[in-house]
Amino acid sequence: MFDTADTATWGARNAHDPTVVRGDDGLWYMFSTDAASGLDRVPAGAHVRTSPDLVTWTYRGTALEGVPAPAASWSAAAGLWAPEVVRWPASDADGAAQREARWHMYYSASTFGSRTSAIGLATAPEPAGPWHDEGIVIATDHASDTINAIDAAIIFDRQGSPWMLYGSFFGGIHAVELALETGRRLRDEPGTLIARRPVGVDGAIEGAYVVERDGRYVLFVSYDSLVDTYSVRVGVSDSITGPYLDHQGRDLTSPTEEDAVATGTKVLGGMRLPGAAGLIAPGHNSIFQDGADTFMVHHVRFADAPAEHEAQIRRVHWTTSGWPVVSPHAYAGPGTERLATAEPVAGDWDAVRFAPENAGIVDAERVRIESDLVCAGEPVATRLRVIADAPPRSGGSRATAVLDAVVFGAWDQVAGCTVLAFSGIDPDGVIWSGSKAVEA
Repeated sequence: MFDTADTATWGARNAHDPTVVRGDDGLWYMFSTDAASGLDRVPAGAHVRTSPDLVTWTYRGTALEGVPAPAASWSAAAGLWAPEVVRWPASDADGAAQREARWHMYYSASTFGSRTSAIGLATAPEPAGPWHDEGIVIATDHASDTINAIDAAIIFDRQGSPWMLYGSFFGGIHAVELALETGRRLRDEPGTLIARRPVGVDGAIEGAYVVERDGRYVLFVSYDSLVDTYSVRVGVSDSITGPYLDHQGRDLTSPTEEDAVATGTKVLGGMRLPGAAGLIAPGHNSIFQDGADTFMVHHVRFADAPAEHEAQIRRVHWTTSGWPVVSPHAYAGPGTERLATAEPVAGDWDAVRFAPENAGIVDAERVRIESDLVCAGEPVATRLRVIADAPPRSGGSRATAVLDAVVFGAWDQVAGCTVLAFSGIDPDGVIWSGSKAVEA
């Protein structure tokens, strides 16, 4: 039973701004913000959890003993935010001691509403530690800087050079090149602006993450308020430094006030599937791989207890045209994504439509899918014709759409069985996602 005062019961609860990596010991490690609902005092130093299977998580304490002194002195932060952990390759110039520090953690130190922030670096031989603080990588000052040094994410370009993404509501998201030898900025500059939102929506963007896929860089960012309206948006580019364009070709650095809500393809938002708890404000995601499989880890809140939050992991699949789509169901482990026998995709489904103009929770609606496909749960990229029984309540008037989609297996927690699921994008750039209805 979950008890917010007892860390032994947390599991994935109280995990915020998560990232997941796999250690050489075979365990999965989740690092997250120093956060917990309902507690006056929260352990500080970057929360750590481990799991053997990406499903059952055990809280292991903090990577560091509180906020490192340089970051604390600069920011007055009481805890660390959004630790990004990455296996760091050794360069030819590295000595033996540096090669032993095979893992880098980029942590954020700040306070709400302030640009007086710092991104620091810690290193360790393994994700389990011990972690050693290496000081501040970049710092910003509220009085003099327009950008905000929080929410670091690391991506290596095609030539193997590391880049750091960072930024928030203040000044948008930037990408800055790092030195492979040190993990610090290659040049003393803020980097290139790659995504921002206008003042009409409070510049509400943060939690960026980039992956490379089939020669393109795919940018995931979170829009709006982490309290209730977070959603995950996507743009793609041929270069790490942009321009990143959404499905409809809109540039994520220059949305107009009119297009502020629509710009950025919305791949995940608040939703409620039949019989399931309502989920609100999914966001601040990271992407990780297990072999050929792609996963998203993100935090989410509960409609009936919005102060509480947990980390959830979902499969990410890729459409024929190269767009990421996300499972409507949380990952439940190996062996939970295949049906005993293949079944037709055609039939009745419960689906949500992530219309970007709807910032709230989207209730699933019954739709019919037309398809000749027969599937047992293996991911299949295909075209689906979706017919809604009525115009969607979640916005817009399109009741029928042909989707660039993926059909796959997923575990339906309410039904207690594996079901066929889908997620796809319509010609208007709107994501539909759902699972086949289970007969009572």
